[in-house]
Amino acid sequence: MKRIYFLLAIIFLFSCELPEKEIQENKSEATSLNSPPAWAKEVVWYELSVERFRNGDPSNDPTPEDIQGAYPGFVPEGWTTTPWTQDWYKLDAYVDNIGSQKDFYGNELKRFVDKAQMRRYGGDLQGVLDKVDYLHELGITAVYFRPVNDAPSLHKYDARNWRHVDVNFGPDPEGDKKIMSSEIPDDPSTWKLTSADKMFVDVIKALHEKGIRVIMDYSWNHTGKTFWAWQDILENQSKSKYKDWYWIESFDDPETPENEFSYHGWCGVPTLPEIRETEKQDLSQGLESFKGNVYSQGAKQHIFYVAERWLDPNGDGDTSDGVDGFRLDVAAEMPLGFWRDFRKHVRDINSETYFLGEIWWEEWPDKLLDPEPYLRGDIFDAVMNYRWYRSARYFFNDSPFEIPATGLIDSLNNFRSNIRDVNDYAMMNYTGGYDTPRILTSLFNKNKYKYGCKVHENEDYKIHKPDQETIDILKLLLIQQYTYIGAPHIYFGDEMGMWGADDPNCRKPLIWKDLEFEDETAHPTGKERPRDKVKFNDEIFNYHKKLISIRKANPVLIHGDIEFIFIDESKELLAYKRFNNKEEIIVGFNHEDTPKAITIPEGEYVDLISGKDIRGVKEQVGIPGRTAFVLKRKGN
Repeated sequence: MKRIYFLLAIIFLFSCELPEKEIQENKSEATSLNSPPAWAKEVVWYELSVERFRNGDPSNDPTPEDIQGAYPGFVPEGWTTTPWTQDWYKLDAYVDNIGSQKDFYGNELKRFVDKAQMRRYGGDLQGVLDKVDYLHELGITAVYFRPVNDAPSLHKYDARNWRHVDVNFGPDPEGDKKIMSSEIPDDPSTWKLTSADKMFVDVIKALHEKGIRVIMDYSWNHTGKTFWAWQDILENQSKSKYKDWYWIESFDDPETPENEFSYHGWCGVPTLPEIRETEKQDLSQGLESFKGNVYSQGAKQHIFYVAERWLDPNGDGDTSDGVDGFRLDVAAEMPLGFWRDFRKHVRDINSETYFLGEIWWEEWPDKLLDPEPYLRGDIFDAVMNYRWYRSARYFFNDSPFEIPATGLIDSLNNFRSNIRDVNDYAMMNYTGGYDTPRILTSLFNKNKYKYGCKVHENEDYKIHKPDQETIDILKLLLIQQYTYIGAPHIYFGDEMGMWGADDPNCRKPLIWKDLEFEDETAHPTGKERPRDKVKFNDEIFNYHKKLISIRKANPVLIHGDIEFIFIDESKELLAYKRFNNKEEIIVGFNHEDTPKAITIPEGEYVDLISGKDIRGVKEQVGIPGRTAFVLKRKGN
């Protein structure tokens, strides 16, 4: 049976291989211009959403006016921010005032997932500044900010404008609105820095002083309906100077009583009107890379101006006060020509800028997109490495079914086969985030990756606190993440032991030690569930700290080559070495429940996880069930 599972997994996990000639061409020699910045492979990433990180300044919390235009398309009477420490599934009082009102899809708000989208918790940049020392103590060396641009939603992909930080993230929302209203949005010479912008610059400075890089998240694929150019189109229709910015199918005819205005929103979402490209992407056969560019030169230039703004906020030519790169949202849904122009423009400003693409699904829910077309040195430096995580989750979690160690190795080698080494080492090895279940909850359930992870889709999905067995599996997966090729990633709160199902339940506010949280007792469908204490998990936090420290202290885990040296399919044992011409570290895993022995090169070692001295007997090392070791040869 395991052989059948193995064959199924190989079919399921592998992407189509490129012809050998093309693989060799794509692995062409890297140069300083077509390669990732040197720092990219050395960092440990921390993904952070300001709205749910920490409320450092309650005086700037969102008001009903601030969230107008976001889902569901109306603001219920009595709406207010949600208490930070409230039981997550307990409904807010204003929910009673929704009544029969419908969202912009025409649906009544009956499910918890719909009602939770209206929540705001008041997280802000002061909260980030207050916790810079916490991030430094954890050991992370790069922060990936989910969008901070001004927008009415909690997620900020529905931008009101791209050029400014959200008014509720800074100290003076009303003053910032006045500053914005004095500007000409498409004329950068009129742009000023708001109080929120200045505070974000302060955040960049504070993080840089701790040796922490910063990248921003932008979606150039779409804006929100409250975006200034879209508002001009709504008012002026075909006479708007911005009419070519978007995919508009028809304008309203003022001579008729009907409203004929029709447009294309991202994935059909009406609040996210999509920027027009020179070629329309054909999604009939699944998502794939496509040629072309942004249609409007005005829209394209505006995007370039916004990028310049955050690479060099004071415009003095010194980029040290700016961000270190960009994470580009729904990147496969923008044309290749645009990305090439964007990279060239930004690299001319800062040659060390890092470009991270979100390259995810080709066909939902079983086929992930091969990122190779984006990693040839002219577009992105790396992508969010969903393929690595899904394969590792298969092996360590037996989900949705078991695969042997050979299945994991073949998958990992296949993923690397057509991609240049410099890009492999710069990958963000991503375990979960804003759009997936938290890693603990993902491991607690045995379903497919990101499929059936919402309670209204799967009534058997476990939403309560994961057990110790799950934490033990997590530790194995984390050891693989921190010792494998690529840069490890932490989704904020995972290091605290937080749990949560798919969006929006992965977006709970962080569980800081100085706050007392209500127990989780409510269930979104009214079912019985365990009472769970919500508190910071020191065991998981300290485990992340240890692995980060091990990685930093042993550069071979960052720069070294990799070789799989022991694979036993029947016993589910796995070992590999990271090595260079001077040192070597051996990493071994026992995926079975019972103790086993793994063959390693003869010598004396220290286990960097346990701190114990290890010496192989007849070149074999015993390893307890469901554990791993990281062995460093003594004298190295």
